[in-house]
Amino acid sequence: MLRTLAIAAALTIGLANSWASAQEAQTATFAGGCFWCVESDFDQIPGVLKTVSGYTGGSLDNPSYKQVTAGGTGHLEVVEITFDPSQVTYDELLTAFWHSVDPTDAGGQFCDRGESYTTAVFVHGEEQRRLAEASKQIATRELGQEIVTPIREATAFYPAEEYHQDYYQKSSVRYRYYRWACGRNNRVEEVWGDSAYKGIPDHG
Repeated sequence: MLRTLAIAAALTIGLANSWASAQEAQTATFAGGCFWCVESDFDQIPGVLKTVSGYTGGSLDNPSYKQVTAGGTGHLEVVEITFDPSQVTYDELLTAFWHSVDPTDAGGQFCDRGESYTTAVFVHGEEQRRLAEASKQIATRELGQEIVTPIREATAFYPAEEYHQDYYQKSSVRYRYYRWACGRNNRVEEVWGDSAYKGIPDHG
């Protein structure tokens, strides 16, 4: 009887701890050009629990990749990041974001051009907005140039098609070639120098 009660108590505590962890998880949403690259960069950061490539910011419900990249929907390619703030702060994610993109480019990112590939920080609530605005000012001073990346209110998020999820893992050779050919790492290093965050190498 006592053993049964102990097991039941342990299960209850375990479920409570799992629920508490789930309650503590927070969401960040960044548009940084190709979502394959953004996903691969943030998956490497300790404390990031999950990344999902998708679309947000536009007016069309449940858009497809073809519709978004064709333009006119208002949607951007984004990655929705679930993170544990006890392991990584929103400020730290913002720093990684700024240093992994070219925030001076209003026409897209690297070889990917057009509205859907532009950068943005989509904030979830006023506290994220305050932190994002402060982080943008710090990044602007560090860069010494105007940052054109807007800070926008998060709206409906639509996950991208399944083949886009974890593309950098499922099609690693093609992904690495694309990232190299697109010049992403080289441009990030050109913009940020030694403080560039380039995620996984182009090759290897």
